[in-house]
Amino acid sequence: MAVEIKYVVVREGQEKMSFASKKDADAYDKMLDLAEVLSEWLIHSPVALEEGQNDVLAMWMAENKDVLSSVLKSGKLPDLESATVSDEIAVDDVVIEDPISDGKVAEHPRKRTKAA
Repeated sequence: MAVEIKYVVVREGQEKMSFASKKDADAYDKMLDLAEVLSEWLIHSPVALEEGQNDVLAMWMAENKDVLSSVLKSGKLPDLESATVSDEIAVDDVVIEDPISDGKVAEHPRKRTKAA
């Protein structure tokens, strides 16, 4: 019989993720804390986001905190070739509205490049 130790991250009574090492579990818990703070901060932004988008954006920012920190410090985007998979957005997932029909400017989807 094998004994296995699991470290489980629990938020509001729900199991979010389990890890084999305490270090990984603590890092994930810290990322969730950061995402929560960012989500609350984004509520006060001048951009009105739909319900749920706030949390998704906050989580993405928390997952990419090192890149975000680098951008804020240097004022430059990092090398795009070293971007992670979480930085990619599938073009199929982007909804572009006709800018003429509603008077808004449509966003341009990013080009998706395939990793080698």
